[in-house]
Order: sequence, then structure tokens, then C-alpha cells
Amino acid sequence: MLQHKAKKSLGQNFLTAPSVVKNIVLAGDVSPADLILEIGPGKGVLTKALLSTGASVIAVEKDDDLYKYLQTEFKGYIESKKLMLMHGDVLELLPELCLKETYKLIANIPYNITGKIISDFLSRDNKPSSMVLMLQYEVAARIVGRNNKPSILSIAVEVYGKPKLIQRVSAGSFFPKPRVDSAVLLISNISNTFFIKNSITEDTFFKTLKAGFAHKRKKLSSNLKEVFPDFNWSQIFIELNLHENIRAEELSKDTWASIAKTNK
Repeated sequence: MLQHKAKKSLGQNFLTAPSVVKNIVLAGDVSPADLILEIGPGKGVLTKALLSTGASVIAVEKDDDLYKYLQTEFKGYIESKKLMLMHGDVLELLPELCLKETYKLIANIPYNITGKIISDFLSRDNKPSSMVLMLQYEVAARIVGRNNKPSILSIAVEVYGKPKLIQRVSAGSFFPKPRVDSAVLLISNISNTFFIKNSITEDTFFKTLKAGFAHKRKKLSSNLKEVFPDFNWSQIFIELNLHENIRAEELSKDTWASIAKTNK
């Protein structure tokens, strides 16, 4: 096994618990027919488990040393074309990842780009059919609504798919140990159905959502007036049966859709 010192700048914490790796693969319902996109394969622990199912894997590794190691470690899989290994930052490589076929995103992602990864892939034209992600426990708990305080990220996940907390993962399951516990999160049934059903575009919905959450200490109507000053928000709130002092974190995704419809 490669002796590699984790780099804080890349958010590297390597998963070492076989039982957690197994649960990630099970949560993804991975089969030989699947195409899997893995971000940050690291030393290849999860990569090996994914390939063992017979699935095809595209793995994107930013670290120079780990990329070279993976080239050697998985040489057979690369030659057989079951594994495509890419070198670079996945966020910069997104234009190249124009996947035409159905795929699943399964990864132990760097926690400092969690929100960016989730939002970027959910908003893509060709979204993954599902995601299984290792992320910070508090973020996962917020996404599944355990703190009863919706955020832009949690609402974004909810409108595109169905989030489920698979398991809490202790810091001792990684090397080096992170300062926080982690969690395996499944987002299944990813689609644009919510927007089609509500006859609104993704752009309109998220422009409204971001306006509403712009200033957490302000009431919702004040935030919306800043971005959409030409609308009669007092009348709109009456029609939607919303209290004038309501705040963004008190609204459901369906209420956000109703508000967004006024901005079409």
C-alpha cells in the first residue's frame, strides 16, 4: 500500500473501514450494468469495491502522487476499460464529463467542496440517477431535515431527489481522523419532475430561493423586495396565505414553487 501523507489543502481523509465501504456500495445498489463516477478515489479502497461488482467506473483524482499510484494499482482494470482514470479537479473537468449515458455518482468527497459538488451535479443537463456521498454528519443531517431548518442546499436536494441518511460514520473510520463525524448520504430518484409538475424553470426557482435566503436575519418579504422590487409582495403573501413576518427557513419546497411562479 502506498505510504502517502494526507494533504489538508485537498481535504484528504482516507476511509479505512471495510464495513462502511460495503454499505456505500449497497446504498448505491451497484450492479454490473452501472456506470459509476467516483470523485477523489484516493488510495482506491472504494474504487476496488465498486469494480468488484462488475460496474464500470470513471475515477477523477486531483492528487499527482495518488493518480500515479492508481495508474499502477488498477492497471488491469484500466487496460480492460472497466476503469477510466482521469487526472485533475473534477469541478474544472466538468465540461469534459459530458456523460451521455445514465450514471451514478458515488464518492468520499472533500468536505470543503460538498455543496459545490452536490449543486453542480444536480443542476447538470445529464444528472446522475442517484448519488451516494460521504460528507460531514452535520451537513447530511441538515439535508435530511433533522434540524428543521431548511437551507438552500437542503431544498435543492429535496426538489431534485429523495435524500436518506444511510449511516453515521465515526472519525475513527478515517486516516487521518477528521475533527468531525461523517455520514453516508443517499440521494435517489434524481430528476426534473418537480419543475415540470410546477411549470417553472430551474433558473426561476433558484433565483427566487437565493433571493429569499440572501439575508438570514431579514424577513422573507424584505429579501424578495430587494431582488424583485416591481412585485407587490404584500398582495402575493396574502394570496399565498403567508404571514408578513415569515422567514425563508420556514417554507416548504412547494411554497417556494408557488412564490417562484409569481416571477415567471
